[in-house]
Amino acid sequence: MIHKMGVREFAKDFNKLQEFDIIEIIDKKTNTLKGIFLSKKEALKYKEFLEKEKKKKKEEKLAKIMQYAGTMKIEERFEKLSKQEWKKEIAKMRAHIENE
Repeated sequence: MIHKMGVREFAKDFNKLQEFDIIEIIDKKTNTLKGIFLSKKEALKYKEFLEKEKKKKKEEKLAKIMQYAGTMKIEERFEKLSKQEWKKEIAKMRAHIENE
């Protein structure tokens, strides 16, 4: 159950905070929500929930990327070449295409 408490009451009576797991802190004049206080137990649950959500989103993004990863393969003739040799071969291929 969520308990509602005014801003002044929240600041003055710390012992009441230990009786409840979740407390909504409201401004009694304007009747607007100013914040929420969570007990340690509830805070740990919420933190665990946030970490699971973050991990889930990260896995979804990774799954989208992995759909395309590995779809391109390097030709065998380029596999064992150094970076400089690779650039030379690509330049030769481009020159050959331009000459045609």
